[in-house]
Amino acid sequence: MGGFFGTVSKEDCVRDLFYGTDYNSHLGTKRGGVATYDPERGFVRSIHNLESAYFRSKFEAQLDKFTGCSGIGVISDTDAQPIVINSHLGRFAIVTVAKINNIPELEAGLLAKNMHFAELSSGKTNQTELIALLLIQGKDFVDGIENVFTHIKGSCSMLLLTEDGVIAARDKVGRTPIIVGKKEGAYAVTSETNSFPNLDFEIESYLGPGEIIRLRAEGIEQMRKPDERMQICSFLWVYYGFPNSCYEGRNVEEVRFTSGMKMGSQDTSEADCVCGIPDSGIGQALGYAQGKGIPYHRAITKYTPTWPRSFTPGNQDLRRLVAKMKLIPNRAMLEGQRVIFCDDSIVRGTQLRDNVKVLFEYGAKEVHLRIGCPR
Repeated sequence: MGGFFGTVSKEDCVRDLFYGTDYNSHLGTKRGGVATYDPERGFVRSIHNLESAYFRSKFEAQLDKFTGCSGIGVISDTDAQPIVINSHLGRFAIVTVAKINNIPELEAGLLAKNMHFAELSSGKTNQTELIALLLIQGKDFVDGIENVFTHIKGSCSMLLLTEDGVIAARDKVGRTPIIVGKKEGAYAVTSETNSFPNLDFEIESYLGPGEIIRLRAEGIEQMRKPDERMQICSFLWVYYGFPNSCYEGRNVEEVRFTSGMKMGSQDTSEADCVCGIPDSGIGQALGYAQGKGIPYHRAITKYTPTWPRSFTPGNQDLRRLVAKMKLIPNRAMLEGQRVIFCDDSIVRGTQLRDNVKVLFEYGAKEVHLRIGCPR
């Protein structure tokens, strides 16, 4: 996955950019990057590895090096970014949230045109640079982004930091969201609206599929109208999204709560209490408890200071370790209880197999599982 944040302001934007990007940290674990533009200093960029640390701890000490009234930041699960480009379109920095399925084909085509790749990530082509090379083949930014949409198989949403504001482009079928925020003297765009409240932004609009806009401190210019076909990733509401984020006007926690409540109101199983598998199963469980009329108990809790989501590590053994170590059962709330556990989904089944065994070992009399989005 991944998430980004961009902002333009009549005043220095660095504080908003730093915290706004940080609020996307739950979407990625590999790289974090920030770029700002100052007419006097030009583009300033910094990228850090986040595999063993968090965004804030990596960038907080560097904030003094950034100045300017416009900037973009990214939490990436793929490549090191932003990439800074100098082209016939002008100088710009680019960040992407993308899943490109035909990289080898595109790479071969660009190399055949005597283009080269300067940015390599773990020995592989940096897909954000590949997207930038497709983009600069256009006669202008809109034409270049259309060229990206035409050639890639997959999806790509992007932010471009230019010398004239921030350009935001949502992928062709709207798989990943971009939301526009507004406050006095500033605009912002983000993957997650939980970036907005503490920075005093209010949701202004949701970009449509394929829509392109340019943000300046004075206002928003629509550069390409949205398409009608929408194929947004439903897993945003089920799993990826932060509870207080909204996509297409629907709040994440509201969707999870409603899903759980409908399950609970129709379930005839007998149980003493309901518990949610942290974090994204909690909303389901709270709704289930209300729908069924039984109490919600925290019979299992997540140790948040050090353990990430279990889908993020690169190999199965490590994912299994994370899944086991991050969740701690509470014997006092389990002993002799018939417990219904709600979870968001079944992806690999890693957690479910291990968790059910542990729950019985900690004294649960019965364990029932209710999945918000089975597949």
